[in-house]
This record gives sequence, structure tokens and C-alpha cells, in this order.
Amino acid sequence: MIREEEVYKIGKLGKTHGIKGELSFLFDDDVFDRVDADYLVLMVDGILVPFFLEEYRFRSDSNAIVKFEDIDTQDRARELTGCDVYFPRKLSDSDADTVSWAEITGYEIIDAGTGKCAGRISTVDDTTINILFELEDGTLIPASEELITDVDKDNKTITINIPEGLLDL
Repeated sequence: MIREEEVYKIGKLGKTHGIKGELSFLFDDDVFDRVDADYLVLMVDGILVPFFLEEYRFRSDSNAIVKFEDIDTQDRARELTGCDVYFPRKLSDSDADTVSWAEITGYEIIDAGTGKCAGRISTVDDTTINILFELEDGTLIPASEELITDVDKDNKTITINIPEGLLDL
């Protein structure tokens, strides 16, 4: 059984494409292509299930058409539309110096000033030049390299010099 801490979200399946079981795949991280993965993990009815890739092709830098093994009809593919797509952390190409934005979802933010946990990252907003960590309670924390003092992949924590008063808003 795959546990949520063993994977991280990289995208979502969209609508079906054609009649042979293909699906649109909107992704935030193309790690599946960089490491030549054999499978992706889908959240189906609350359970993480591996689906083996038969083929995929890119439509843009954030959209691909995917075909999974044994999903050969439009009706079978339609059952998967809207499913969140995850990638196994153990297959990630990140190293001690490089971690993708998608991979840090679920990390805890530690305030460097107090040593206390400010919250857990639910999403990373990288749509503007000022990247923000959005915590599960809705708090936004700037993801500036100047503020980050430590990233601990083993303990899934990021220590940040959080600007004074930010957590009081």
C-alpha cells in the first residue's frame, strides 16, 4: 500500500482525449519525464494507486497527453478524470541541493527566530516573481532564498527567517 508521505503531488488528470483511453494531464513538475518513470500514482476514491505509463506526449510545458496500460477506452479513461497525480519521492531526481517546488508540499515551515512550527505547506504559488508558500491554514510565507536558512529533506522541514509580525496577520 502506498502512503501519502511516500509521494508528492505533481498534477491532475483532465478530460479524455480521443477514444483510445488517453487523458489530458496538467502538471506542475515534469519529473516523470526527467527520470523516465514507468508509472504515476493516482488518487482513486481516496486510495493511492500506481498506473503504468504506456506512452505520453507533451502539448505544452505544463500539459501532456497520457495513456496508461489497460485503459483502452474513452469510458475507462473518463473514470480517471479529475484524479490528482502523484510521484514517488524515492524516484525523484532531487538531491541535497535541489528540491522541486512540487516536492516540498507537505513540508513544515519552522520559524528560525522562535524554532516553532508555523505550519505545513499546502501549495506553492509560483505564478508571480514573488514565490509564496501557502500553509494549510491559508497563511502566505515568502519563499525568498534570502529568508530560507535550512532545508531538511529527511525531516521534511524548511527553516525560514519569517518577517516579524507576518504570522500575526
